[in-house]
Amino acid sequence: MTGFDEASLPASQEPHWHGHRERLKARFRESGADGMPDYELLELLLFRSIPRRDVKGLAKTLVARFGSFAEVLAAPVDRLTEVPGIGEAVAADLKLVQAAAQRLVRGEVFKKPILSSWSQVIDYCRTAMAFEAREQFRILFLDKKNGLIADEVQQVGTVDHTPVYPREIIKRALELSATAVVLVHNHPSGDPTPSQADITMTRQIIDVAKPLGILVHDHIIVGRDGHASFRGLKLI
Repeated sequence: MTGFDEASLPASQEPHWHGHRERLKARFRESGADGMPDYELLELLLFRSIPRRDVKGLAKTLVARFGSFAEVLAAPVDRLTEVPGIGEAVAADLKLVQAAAQRLVRGEVFKKPILSSWSQVIDYCRTAMAFEAREQFRILFLDKKNGLIADEVQQVGTVDHTPVYPREIIKRALELSATAVVLVHNHPSGDPTPSQADITMTRQIIDVAKPLGILVHDHIIVGRDGHASFRGLKLI
């Protein structure tokens, strides 16, 4: 039996979703992503990965399972491939888009002093960490002009805990000749409210850093529901 070839069909017999794809692409060309629900933006990505199938239902399934467009892109490959219709190649395409978004935001933020682009720093931290399934503890190491020397994930923990060692953080700052740091970690629960353990750990880092002339500018917690700044909350 010969395979089914959509290209051989007369226009009147083309699959119904061909017209839908063209209409959605036209809307994006004319108006951009504004006003498009998450599943439609996801459809536009899936068009390229899955060229010969209606993907509207798949896009809706992904958003329903993971919660949002951003959370679909941030989902681990093994969880993405649990969804019928998502193979390794499609999952890799979605992760590539996530990586591109992170690289773009990072480039915008770190070509100028951190403190002069604070809202962009927050955006970068949320893009990089807010939807991770496990806690990560990240440090931005800064020079005397508050330029970025290094951006490093120091520890990866569980869904609700990351071991943090203040002396190791300061040791790394000294190795890099950093004079200031910004601490960042995520709350996979979605709620960025600092815990008492977060507050205690931050103060321990400050106590170790201060005698060595290293300033802790802020500790930022990010989550799906927003972010919290220790300096903004007057916790440091």
